[in-house]
Amino acid sequence: MSGHSKWATTKHKKAAIDAKRAKSFAKLIKVIEIAARAGGADLSGNPALVDAVQKAKKQSVPNDNIDRAIKRGAGLSGDSVAYDTIMYEVYGPAGVALLVECLTDNKNRAAMEVRTAVTRNGGTMADPGSVSRLFTRKGIVVVAKSQDGKDVDEDTVLEATLDAGAEEVNDLGDSWQIQSEATDVLAVRTAVQDAGLDYDSAETEFVASMDIPVADAATAEKVMKLVDVLDDLDDVQNVFSNADISDEILEELDA
Repeated sequence: MSGHSKWATTKHKKAAIDAKRAKSFAKLIKVIEIAARAGGADLSGNPALVDAVQKAKKQSVPNDNIDRAIKRGAGLSGDSVAYDTIMYEVYGPAGVALLVECLTDNKNRAAMEVRTAVTRNGGTMADPGSVSRLFTRKGIVVVAKSQDGKDVDEDTVLEATLDAGAEEVNDLGDSWQIQSEATDVLAVRTAVQDAGLDYDSAETEFVASMDIPVADAATAEKVMKLVDVLDDLDDVQNVFSNADISDEILEELDA
């Protein structure tokens, strides 16, 4: 997270705010449907569904919406929808690399909307493999620093999760981000709970093997706009980037 922890924090807070909107509710519902379809409607036997429901509840998705999504995904309501996962590879301003993860019931629509958003905002579509080779799928568990009126420090988080596979702990401002191998995310999440701590999210993400420094505020603004435009598309679930935007540039933009 060297150099761009503040941007990571900004994105994390933005995700929490955006999730209150109906469009973001729909994205959370998709994840629940897919988890229920893959592992069934019983939460006790479906860890992926537990995490999807937990994330939706933390973002204030109504329980009725969650229950309907579980039934729909598990095929219990007669109106299930099949989603395809598609990954688009993109080069943004200044050679920044982006992976755009989509969940869609219409591949042609998703492709057209992503391509339009990219070309209109200073990016180009990349050849398959040219961007994905720069990223590794990792397990990411986020834990709030303040819980029940008590501060949770880095040593506490490390001690709780090291044996479960935690590789590093990054500072996101008001939260700790625990990174592990993708296959260890469930073990790390369980270790957090066993230590008496709550977690904000537990999922797998694509993490860049090497970041690209963004030289100036004008370029940073273009990169952030491209990420935001892609994030706002209905079929886009996640946008992963190797942009390294310094605190100084972010402060300049804020000013």
